Parts: sequence; structure tokens; C-alpha cells
Amino acid sequence: QVHIVESGGGLVQPGGSLRLSCTASGTRRSFYSMGWYRQAPGKERELVADSIDDGSVNYANSVKGRFTISRDTAANSLYLQMNSLKAEDTAVYYCNAYEWISAVRSYTYWGQGTQVTVSS
Repeated sequence: QVHIVESGGGLVQPGGSLRLSCTASGTRRSFYSMGWYRQAPGKERELVADSIDDGSVNYANSVKGRFTISRDTAANSLYLQMNSLKAEDTAVYYCNAYEWISAVRSYTYWGQGTQVTVSS
């Protein structure tokens, strides 16, 4: 059974930085993609950034130039370096892993989330 654990959230002042970490355990297979999502109060969960196993990465327009996603495929770990944080980045951040087995079999896993609060 795959288990995902995030860490690194907390309270930071506007303009500050945080680094989120995520590790997936319980499988020896690597994931097709891993990504970070966030959900602010009263809003839908949205993609922040993701990393595909071909090496490509994608970012939400709102975080481009400020956040950097990185991945250790061998360790099934994912990181998100967040710089120049803004109040609107406040949300619960979730790590996601997508495992593709075949055309008819795939799985999506979520962590429990880590709170990021940007406030003075």
C-alpha cells in the first residue's frame, strides 16, 4: 500500500521562503508523475507544479519564477522550493503521485497535506 507523507509547511512572512518535501513509500515502482497541489479555504484544489517521468515540469502561472519543483525518482521523493511567498499562497499543500500500470489500470495517491501560511 502506497503511503505519502509531506513535511515542511509552516508560518512565514510575505517575501519569505519554505521548502516542502514529500516521500512515497510502499512501492518499488516509480511514478509516472508526482506533483504538488494546494487548496485554500473556500477554493478548489489546484495544481501548483508537477514533474513527469520524462523530465518535464509544469507550473501554475501564479507560481512561475517563484517556485521550483524537483524530484528524486529513485527515492520516490518530491520537493517544492517556494520563494517570494505571498499571502495568496496560503493553503494546504498536497503531494500527489500518479502510478500508471496499463491502459486500464492506474492509481492516484494523495498525502494528508501540510499547511502553509503566509502572514505578517
